[in-house]
Amino acid sequence: MNVPKKKQTVGRLKSRPQFLAVRAGEKRKGGLFLLEVLDRQQPDTEARVGFTVTKKHGNAVERNRMRRRLKEAVRLNAAFAMQPGHDYVVVARRDVLHAPFARIAAQLAERIKARPKNAGSSATDSRKV
Repeated sequence: MNVPKKKQTVGRLKSRPQFLAVRAGEKRKGGLFLLEVLDRQQPDTEARVGFTVTKKHGNAVERNRMRRRLKEAVRLNAAFAMQPGHDYVVVARRDVLHAPFARIAAQLAERIKARPKNAGSSATDSRKV
């Protein structure tokens, strides 16, 4: 008997104040996009994600295509890595339009899994001066 896997659900950021709040969080730069991450300190809530493509990256058709590619990459490959209680904003760069989909998905999953550079410093730097 096949037991279905529990599907990881990801909510959506929809309002401007939600997007602006995430800007105050951590920034993880990549070649294809910038990933902004905010820990909401609510581990019992689902992760939420939003997508941003600015007008300088092309006309509406191109921007929508970039957004659709990023959404699909999150849906197929990166949603499992998103931590509950965190908000993620993916800010697309122009290269997303022509990059191979496998590269987009791999880089997105890698950026989501990445830990902040200063997260372990407090635990290892416990000497007293």
